[in-house]
Amino acid sequence: MARFQLVQVKVSWTVLLTLAHFTYLLIGATIFQLLEREAESNNRNHFQLEKLNFLANYTCLDVPALEKFVQVILDAWENGVNPSGNSTNPSNWDFCSSFFFAGTVVTTIGYGNLSPSTVSGQVFCVFYALCGIPLNLAFLKQLGRCLTLHLGRLERGMFSVVPLKQTFEALAVSLFLVTGSLLILVVPPLLFSYVEDWTFGEGFYFAFITLSTIGFGDYVVGSDPEKEYISLYRSLAGIWIIFALAWLALILNMGARIVEHVIGLTNQGFRKQDDDDDESSGTSEATSKI
Repeated sequence: MARFQLVQVKVSWTVLLTLAHFTYLLIGATIFQLLEREAESNNRNHFQLEKLNFLANYTCLDVPALEKFVQVILDAWENGVNPSGNSTNPSNWDFCSSFFFAGTVVTTIGYGNLSPSTVSGQVFCVFYALCGIPLNLAFLKQLGRCLTLHLGRLERGMFSVVPLKQTFEALAVSLFLVTGSLLILVVPPLLFSYVEDWTFGEGFYFAFITLSTIGFGDYVVGSDPEKEYISLYRSLAGIWIIFALAWLALILNMGARIVEHVIGLTNQGFRKQDDDDDESSGTSEATSKI
């Protein structure tokens, strides 16, 4: 009788994670295409129909003149000028708005609705980002350490009252998550919804897209020319972004550690393979040096 020997296939953790990452991207691309392509086509057809109706109502205009005017509107929007309203619209570069923009630069959010238009402003933005991004990362890391320290103190305080360690450890983490969620992802979207006349879903969407530093720019606070905002509105929003980023980064790090821990428990071979790879690479480097 033939004997069949099962051969254990060792797969590097890096290879598995790479495959999972690109598979996730492919799934997301497929779903986004299915959800958004038809709506885009409808919007494009609606816009073309509106242009035809506009030309039919205003026969003094021809197609090239209308296209030129549309291009002027697009250029104005790309330069941060809202085409609606008039010249009395609030400036995008007053101190509060500039403070908000500086925050989006160092946090790498980059909404895309506003950017420097002068050469000097663009050059300054480059060097400002080069120095500001590392500074912001260091600040967020230190703030995350402080949050972790306070979470540890909260856990120890609970342990001193009741000796049920595991139960109250889970309770402390849950309390931390719930409190942070209320202060970061529930209360601010409610305020944004009230001020900007958004739905809560739109406010929550803006908050998450901002704090995840995706920054599509489809929703930006303080950008409606028909509203009168308080002078510190955008500055307060910028401060909220800075501190909320530290909290969200801590939560994402906790989630990543949980995922790695679960995967490590289910398959110990990945860690062993990575350790073997590290040892072999270290041995080869030592041999090459000799």
